Amino acid sequence: MHTLPLQVGREGDAVIHMMRNLEVERLGLAAMSLGIARRCTEVMVSYSSERSAFGQNIHKFGQIQRHIGESYAEYSAGRAYVYSTAASLDLNKAGGRLDSDGVKLYCGPMATGVANRAMQVLGGYGYCGDYVVERLWRDAKLLEIGGGTSEGHQKNITSDLVKALPRSGGRLN
Repeated sequence: MHTLPLQVGREGDAVIHMMRNLEVERLGLAAMSLGIARRCTEVMVSYSSERSAFGQNIHKFGQIQRHIGESYAEYSAGRAYVYSTAASLDLNKAGGRLDSDGVKLYCGPMATGVANRAMQVLGGYGYCGDYVVERLWRDAKLLEIGGGTSEGHQKNITSDLVKALPRSGGRLN
């Protein structure tokens, strides 16, 4: 019995497929970071509404409000960027590296920062396994590293912008 060779694409297209897969991976890592930031913000709000000091819930203190407010604003910005990038990603071709790198470059450290703030709001409880924040912080830090370093994303973004700006009349989209 004679079998035909399995063909997975055209010869020479492997790099295009690999780059497209990296775009999807980086978007997925950014989305995971977004989930961590959301959960950490929810924990901060819940904990600060239950915990009291000096006769009032700690969410009434300015420092706690700063942690929660900044975390929510950063989460919301990341959510807009992730959703926009996901909506514009064309799985049939490579070429979305600028935003797949950008969204991962923003969301990875953003989630770690939100997790850091959650640790601050929860105090010593933030380090205990009884609260989810300790695990979320570790996961956020790992997502910052996975899918390429920040320096690699910065290099890619700069390279793509230097190539694209002259063709676009010197304007970003």
